[in-house]
This record gives sequence, C-alpha cells and structure tokens, in this order.
Amino acid sequence: MFVIAQISDLHFDGGPDHRRRVAALMDYLNGRCGGPRNVDALLVTGDIADEGLPEEYREALDALVTDIPTLMTLGNHDERAAYNSVVTGTECSEPVNSALRLSGLLVLALDSSIPGRSDGYISRGTLDWARAQIAEAGPDTDVLVAFHHPAVPVGIPFIDDRRQLDPGLLAEFVGEHPNIVGCVAGHAHTPAVTTFAGRPHVIAPGVASTLNLPFEGTDVLNIAQRPGVAFHLIDDDHRLTTHFRGVPV
Repeated sequence: MFVIAQISDLHFDGGPDHRRRVAALMDYLNGRCGGPRNVDALLVTGDIADEGLPEEYREALDALVTDIPTLMTLGNHDERAAYNSVVTGTECSEPVNSALRLSGLLVLALDSSIPGRSDGYISRGTLDWARAQIAEAGPDTDVLVAFHHPAVPVGIPFIDDRRQLDPGLLAEFVGEHPNIVGCVAGHAHTPAVTTFAGRPHVIAPGVASTLNLPFEGTDVLNIAQRPGVAFHLIDDDHRLTTHFRGVPV
C-alpha cells in the first residue's frame, strides 16, 4: 500500500500565523509520520504563497523541510516566475508540473493556475505532458492526479465560482486512463470527497484557514478549525481511500 500526504493552501505571507500553522503540520509529518515507509510522498497542491512574492517562496522553502519526497504545483495565489526563480533557480513562466514515480504508483502534480486569474484550467499541453508520463510508466502502474482547482462544484459558492473553467479536457484525459485511481485538489479550504469523470475526487483541507459552508454562518472563515492534512491510501486492489487529520497549533 502507498500513502501520499497532501497539504494545500499554505498562503505564506510573512506573518506568524500561517507560518505557525504550517510548522505544526510539518512537525506532525516529520515526527509521527516520518519513519521509513510511513509516507511515500508529500503533495503540496498550490497557493503556497499569498501574493506570489519571491520572499514568500523563500519562507516556504525554509518551512517545508522534510525527508519525504515532495511534489509541488501552483494555485491562483501563486506566481510562476517568482516560484521558479526561488525554487528551481530558473527563469520560466511555463506551467509548474511535476511527477514522482514509485514502484507501482505514479503521482502527477498538474498546474491548473491561470496567470492573473482566480479560476483555473489545465491546458492541453499539460495534459499531453501527463499522457507521456503515464505511457512511460506503463498501463499496470496506478496513477494519482493532483491539481489546485477542483474540477466540480463543492458546495461553497465563493469557491465554485472560481473552480476549473472547463474541465472537459481533463475528463477526457481521465477517461483515457483506467489506471487513474483518483484526482485530488485544494483551493476550497475544506476537506471534501466527491466524484469526477467516474473516479474519486478528493479536496484537501486548508492549512492557512478553513472556509465556512453556507449553512455554517455568514463569516467567510471558520476560525475554530485546525490546519489539516489528507492521507491518500492506494491499496493492492487499486482503491483510493482518504483520511483527514487536523493538527493542533
């Protein structure tokens, strides 16, 4: 069985509150979950920075220290050029896509950000890149696909107005590959489970904050909630099971 940890919506902004919430999660992952084979990979699914500033990405690198293999992709608060200049040392504004191949599992982190916009879209070029990764891994390799913007409504109007603009290409891509066990996303600042293109679609809790559902009150933020992590388990029957944990700060 594989265990993939996912955190999302960190929103590093130079302030102590978000940094403290991330530190609590990293302490949890590195302490309780940091032993051999405990967690196979860590996914960071966007909104790493709050304003997409280079100093925010430097802050993120200082905080996200772990021996767990880590993949990151970007959200609507991120800025590709600033991220690449700090994290990869390159001058590049192309989508930030990454892959991790384990023995029997391929994890894909796809960039759904649109520069200058809050909603999302996964381009044909990114999906062609992902197809090549899957083809190289082979049809017997399970695939977990991650991105920032949910592909379907999740019941929070503020987020549903800012989800993926046209997930049709993504649905086509998922339909082409029966070895995709599910898709995971962030952006909604709430743990949620739904379906997309006939597969599980899981939304990770927010680290920086949690958003209220419409029936939870008129405030945007639910300040009582802890920073959260999703643990995605992929078993020998190719089944995706997700557990959520809130971590005290």
